Amino acid sequence: MFRKLLVLLAPVLVGSSLAAQYPAGQNQSPNVRLLSHVPLGAENTVMDLEVEQDLSRPYSYVSRSNYGRVTPPQIGYDVIDLKDPTRARVLMRWRIDQPDLHQGIGGTNGKYFKLKGRYYYAQAFQFAKGGLDNDLSIIVFDVTGLPDTSKVREVGRIRVPEVPGGAHNLFAYKHSDGRVLLFIPVEAPQTYPYGAHAYDMEALLTGGANQGFVGGIPLPEPRGANRGYHDAYVAYEPVSKQDRFYGGGPETSPLGGNFVFDVTDVKNPKLLATIIAQSSMQSGGHTFVATPDGRYGFSIMTSLGHQPIRIWDMKPALDGTTPVIKMPIGEWTADPKKSAHMIEVRWPYLFVAHYQDGLQVLDVRFPNDPMQVGFYDTYNYRVPYQGGGTAMGAFGLDVRNADGLIVVADMQSGFWAFHMDGFDGWNGHDWGMPNSSSVQDWDNGPDGAQKPPRVS
Repeated sequence: MFRKLLVLLAPVLVGSSLAAQYPAGQNQSPNVRLLSHVPLGAENTVMDLEVEQDLSRPYSYVSRSNYGRVTPPQIGYDVIDLKDPTRARVLMRWRIDQPDLHQGIGGTNGKYFKLKGRYYYAQAFQFAKGGLDNDLSIIVFDVTGLPDTSKVREVGRIRVPEVPGGAHNLFAYKHSDGRVLLFIPVEAPQTYPYGAHAYDMEALLTGGANQGFVGGIPLPEPRGANRGYHDAYVAYEPVSKQDRFYGGGPETSPLGGNFVFDVTDVKNPKLLATIIAQSSMQSGGHTFVATPDGRYGFSIMTSLGHQPIRIWDMKPALDGTTPVIKMPIGEWTADPKKSAHMIEVRWPYLFVAHYQDGLQVLDVRFPNDPMQVGFYDTYNYRVPYQGGGTAMGAFGLDVRNADGLIVVADMQSGFWAFHMDGFDGWNGHDWGMPNSSSVQDWDNGPDGAQKPPRVS
């Protein structure tokens, strides 16, 4: 493993004026091997991405946006064919009708799901006032027919006229009650009761009432800002037998930025834990995910330059002894002048899309002392960022559990696929943990609902 001093210095060197002349991929750890790189077009049109988990369906979906204000706008998504991960290629591109008449970011994030033997992809959109589809949140596509792109078809839309502005994030989840649910943060004013919605996908696809809406996740008061949750993560915890929602709340909330709810009964969410992020210089919530056993939380707030990953021991709150957590037990940053964006947890590893510092991999088996064990710079330092700030570079990432494939979406340089030495797949049971991550068992439901974790 790489020692801390060595790996913390590396990103600083990359950020120097000399490194500004480098193309992406010049700075990497020797254990992270590049498989493929696919440039996707104009900078600042690439957002998040999702990879399917079944090896017989080697597809990744990359959200495309108008964040870069290019002409014509690239609003929609691309499908990447990973049949040979060393020769990834664009299989198809889908773009929204009349892109010039849509205002705002456009495509932001997407998730796939499986329902009754068919595969679907849900693409989130954010459109602003003054243009088309201001109330459009999600478009769902049937992608079962891939690689035959002529068989991909739109099958449903979610519109939320009561809280226009669309969805920046979403999370597809196989609930312990057997339903496939889509959790969608909303652009909520302070008078709106929910910070996120939950939709039953079967009800949506069969024309159910209210687009399949089944419940909302509240925001604890006082909020302090207009907006709902920024990101959403949902996971099953087998000891308590709870489905838990993890949400990063409004950026200026007086209470803090991160909340955990029991959503076993989606119609009646119960607040389990509050993270007061401001006490550690975090102005609110953005990304918030948890370990497979639900004990530790990892949060990021990306609006400021210095925003390390913060690590929280949530046990006192979940036990009911200390419902409000005020201080993290650890933190980590690749560069004190930069910030990270998205996290995937595969215990004991965190895979991080760290904007300008590219892909970062941490070992967090000692949560108060995380250690970097791999990195690869995907940000193209030859491309000057127009607009300032640190929000450029590696935006999203995902991990395929079956074989350990790591994929990254970089706002400037496009799609990347990697393999890390020694990481050839993931199952939580091999680590004495529940087999719980962002990956869902669409056929059988939460792993912990069928069998307890085994200790290896």
